[in-house]
Amino acid sequence: MAGAGAADTHVVVVGAGPVGLMLAGELRLGGADVTVLEQLDAPTTQSRASTLHARTMEIFEQRGLIDGPAGFGDPLPPQEPRGHFGGLPMDLTLPSSHPGQWKVPQVDTEEILGAWAARLGARVLRGHTVVSLTQHPGHVEVVAEHAGRQVRFTGSYVVGCDGEKSAVRRLAAIDFPGNDAERELIRADVEGIDIPGRRFQRLPNGLAIAARRGDGVTRVMVHRFGTPPRAGEADFADIVTAWREVTGEDISGGTPLWVNSFGDASRQAVRYRDRRVLLAGDAAHQQMPIGGQALNLGLQDAVNLGWKLAATVRGRAPEGLLDTYHDERHEIGRRVLSNIRAQARLLLGGPEVEALRSVIGELISYEHVRAHLAGMISGLDVRYGPADEPEPVGTRLPEVRLDPGTTTLRLLRAARGLLLVTTPDEDLRARLVRSARSWSAAVDTVTAHAGRSGPLSGHPAVLVRPDGYIAWAGGSPDGLQAALARWFVPGTPAGRPAHTHTDRPPGTPRTGTPGTSTPHTGTPGTGTPGTGTRNAGTRNVSTHKGRRGHMGNLTGKTALVTGASRGMGRATAGRLARDGALVAVHYGTSQDAAAEVVAEIEKDGGRAFTVQAELGTPGDVHELFLALEQGLKERTGSTELNILVNNAGVMGGVKPQDTTPEQFDRIFAVNARAPFFIIQRALTIMPDGGRIVNISSGLTRFANPDEIAYAMSKGAVEQLALHYAKALGPRGITVNSVAPGITRNGNPLFDIPEAVEAMAALSAFNRVGEPQDVADVIAFLASDDARWITGSFVDASGGTLLG
Repeated sequence: MAGAGAADTHVVVVGAGPVGLMLAGELRLGGADVTVLEQLDAPTTQSRASTLHARTMEIFEQRGLIDGPAGFGDPLPPQEPRGHFGGLPMDLTLPSSHPGQWKVPQVDTEEILGAWAARLGARVLRGHTVVSLTQHPGHVEVVAEHAGRQVRFTGSYVVGCDGEKSAVRRLAAIDFPGNDAERELIRADVEGIDIPGRRFQRLPNGLAIAARRGDGVTRVMVHRFGTPPRAGEADFADIVTAWREVTGEDISGGTPLWVNSFGDASRQAVRYRDRRVLLAGDAAHQQMPIGGQALNLGLQDAVNLGWKLAATVRGRAPEGLLDTYHDERHEIGRRVLSNIRAQARLLLGGPEVEALRSVIGELISYEHVRAHLAGMISGLDVRYGPADEPEPVGTRLPEVRLDPGTTTLRLLRAARGLLLVTTPDEDLRARLVRSARSWSAAVDTVTAHAGRSGPLSGHPAVLVRPDGYIAWAGGSPDGLQAALARWFVPGTPAGRPAHTHTDRPPGTPRTGTPGTSTPHTGTPGTGTPGTGTRNAGTRNVSTHKGRRGHMGNLTGKTALVTGASRGMGRATAGRLARDGALVAVHYGTSQDAAAEVVAEIEKDGGRAFTVQAELGTPGDVHELFLALEQGLKERTGSTELNILVNNAGVMGGVKPQDTTPEQFDRIFAVNARAPFFIIQRALTIMPDGGRIVNISSGLTRFANPDEIAYAMSKGAVEQLALHYAKALGPRGITVNSVAPGITRNGNPLFDIPEAVEAMAALSAFNRVGEPQDVADVIAFLASDDARWITGSFVDASGGTLLG
């Protein structure tokens, strides 16, 4: 074979449309390596699908794809409550965080999902046309043509997201039975025409639709009653002729941006999985894109499949998990195809369907009928599992606002399992939490107050799958454990060796994290720790050294703490991990001490890993971020950093007259230069709303002539907060300085009672500071509670600076 450049990966996804890109992102969140092959050399400019329904928007909210400059909310297009069923107007509004429908051009959807998948580490290779596919007992081989040569890819699985003419489906010989098209719509986006708007206008000769966009482009669609589908592709002359015959208007003077036709063909693959080949989106089902259901159906296929396939290739899936993809989505696809066939008949039928349209129109006026049809079109009525399971099992997790400042959907951003415990019964809550502890590698436990009324009331706890569907609800620890075993495998928190890894593609190495003392082979793909307990609904703030809080207010966040192997840095890393963050524990030379910090965090149910870089040396920041980004990507599928704590520093310890230029330069290199360039580099991977905390010193306000150089360097650190805070305000990133006073740091001086007594006398509280005292202040500034504080100098000296 020519050009046999192999590219091993866990999963080969064929097709970089919205469904393939959504799947790639979901797989990366689950920690799977992904290569996407796309035959087009560049993204399409044809916005064929333009409707996003409520369930899809909820999923985007779950994954953090709505808010921020890189999401659909930049700005979010207007919500449209009105939709249709077969051209009959109907209100689609149902209880949801995003009710109704949203008009988003497909090119925008692809751009947003493509950028998201890329940030998570998916590799998209364009100009690759798949020409052969071979399944083997332990892997699948895909051959693609690219630039005149053939390239071979091997993976554990291949997923066809390559449309209704899917090469993957054809090469895997998966049957695609159904009905050929009997009717067609021709459509085009046209510039330079001025025609009346039409919403499913039925005229004597056919159906006409015209909608003018904000940019002046008009989308036109037309069907001539009784006209069968054409054999080839439609062109602009075809739609000009059809439009004239149906409406009597001439649009030939316009400029077509694109033209195509689609028919009412209806087909569905007999199976969505054949051993190591899977299908999603239009590769699995072909239907007329009426009301935007086709795109939404495909995106929801991807979210159902992504976590299951990622768990399988990572060796973290219970028996039969991957088979549930076909079991669940094939039935949903069958049902959607059925309602689309009915709509196609109502929409494209001639005078013979007028009586039927009249009857259906009357029925839609009844709320029960309207809600039934709206649920089906929007995807909000999807329910998985046996019908005899009591609700809410099998239904989606609704958005519920939890105190403080988070929602149920936000808790799903890391695409992990979620045990949400809402019972006020402390004994039952403790038993449920203990029951889930063995599954903490895959399931996050959050305790919260969800209110006495609402969709979660009456259920002490719910277990939620990574795709947002409820797997169990109740108060029985035994029932909970049975549900956990059904969907997940037990294991220690990610970051410890898992000792299992199946379905690894040939040639794929086991990867570790630079600077760690133990190998990382646990479950990646989360930004949240596998904790035993977190509480998103109450605020039991930890106020005593060693006392564990139950805040969980940093669930889903990632943090870097420099100089975290001892003292305040160690205490800060532990506190942030207890609050739910995945913490990168930086150290310079004390590898064993840093490993102890990670071990303590993991023992307490949190997640952390070490990164090594000796600050103040050439290449220090580059080395630090190489290790950091690799560690984050292995565990979360992304390099995103939410919290930065610049804690590392060196003291001078010499009188000013004895300070050498080398000592002075060393102090500034570690204490001032490194934080500046660490911030500079961190901002390339920090999303809007991030937190930066720089550790200064009380010596910028309290004179000690033996530490002039040190105090100068810390004064520079305070300027970082002042000026960066102004620059980063538009991004919602806060930057603050924390100034500790005399704080126990392992110095032998703290072992001398008389010295401790003298130092304690300087504090308003008559004691020396403990590392946890400062860590708690830092944790506050890292939380959303401190969102209105930036550019500040925070005195954490215990009143030493009061004079």
